[in-house]
Amino acid sequence: MTDQILLIEDDFALGDELFDSLDAEGYEVTWIKDGAEAYREAIEGYDLVVLDLMLPGKHGFDVLKKYRENSDVPVIILTARRETRDKLRGFELGSDDFMTKPFLPEELLARVRARLRRPVMRREADRELGPLSIDFDGRTVSVDGEPVELTAVEFDILAELARRPGMALSRRQLVERALPSESEATDRTLDVHISRIRKKLGVAGELVQTVWGIGYKLDNSKKRSR
Repeated sequence: MTDQILLIEDDFALGDELFDSLDAEGYEVTWIKDGAEAYREAIEGYDLVVLDLMLPGKHGFDVLKKYRENSDVPVIILTARRETRDKLRGFELGSDDFMTKPFLPEELLARVRARLRRPVMRREADRELGPLSIDFDGRTVSVDGEPVELTAVEFDILAELARRPGMALSRRQLVERALPSESEATDRTLDVHISRIRKKLGVAGELVQTVWGIGYKLDNSKKRSR
């Protein structure tokens, strides 16, 4: 499948040169020349963004900040500014690379290839089941908005169940996926952790259900049927 690249550059001469270079490399390129249009662009479906900072209509940092609200697509920033604070600001907002003008198109192509070879770490959507909320990336749990303190292992067990709500996971699956390999990882150890998780979750503890002869599942169906 051809990689989709979004090129955002208002300098027509440079943009034209970069468009031709990326196109010749085999990428499918969409070129936007205005910051406001780039801000409105749906970022889903792109594999990489090449983003100039000094754009008409909207600053490149505003565009980057908008994209980072719901996307982890790699972003390479282009700028004529050489101040370190601009680079730091770009990285703080989530850019992956920074190129200072002038540069050779070959250097950009090399960086694009390098970025596209790396796997993208995608954020995992939060999960809510009844009163229970789980933030996978932040590794936090709350019940009715109140934070619940779980150990690392307890969180990993709950997260495994929450990724497949309503699906029974065997004790062996949970032991292998959630318990530390260096510990005494047994079914009995898992049962103890489950008991502690239920107790800590309080009213949401009933969502962690035993599937007799198999293992456990996280299910809110009983609560909804009442």
